[in-house]
Amino acid sequence: MRLDKFLKVSRLIKRRTVANDVSDQGRVLVNNIPAKPSKQLKEGDIITIVHFNKSISVKVTKIPSGNVSVQEASSLYEEIAQ
Repeated sequence: MRLDKFLKVSRLIKRRTVANDVSDQGRVLVNNIPAKPSKQLKEGDIITIVHFNKSISVKVTKIPSGNVSVQEASSLYEEIAQ
C-alpha cells in the first residue's frame, strides 16, 4: 500500500492530500529515510511523522486490503515511545 493512502486509512493524517503535502516536504520518514507519497509500505516499517511541531513514530503491524473502519484503524500500527 502507498504511504499516503496508509496514513489516511490508519487515520494518522486526516486527508490524503495533506499526507501527500507532508511527504513532499520531507517530513515523513520511513525507516529513517525521507519518503515520497508513492513509497510502498510493508509490515514492520517504522514511520516517523513531523507534523504541526510534534513528532510521532509508529510501526506498521498490518497492511489493509482496502478501507477500514474507525475502530480497526488503530490496529494497523503501534506507537513507538520516543
